[in-house]
Amino acid sequence: MKRMVMMMMIALSVSVASAKTVESIFSVNGKCSSCKARIEKAAKSVDGVKTASWNIKSHKLVITYDDAKTSPKKVQWSIVKAGHDVGKMKASDADYNRLPACCRYRNK
Repeated sequence: MKRMVMMMMIALSVSVASAKTVESIFSVNGKCSSCKARIEKAAKSVDGVKTASWNIKSHKLVITYDDAKTSPKKVQWSIVKAGHDVGKMKASDADYNRLPACCRYRNK
């Protein structure tokens, strides 16, 4: 029993040691402070995301996250589901159309 507990502790310490905080930057479409709040909320809703900051002028989102818990793709997917295009990932028309009219950025 002691040996099994010891092996579990070693395995846990190895997995904790391999996790690290990583920064990632990508483009997210949006227009205003309402978009900023929505984008950052969607990013932060992903387990493992520690910080998220979207710049209105540059359209760049900077996230820091625990790479053992999540990945940029998972964060991007959450933002796309909130209605915002992320690089080449496009929000569905249904998700995009749920954005307030003032936040819609696609040209018709």
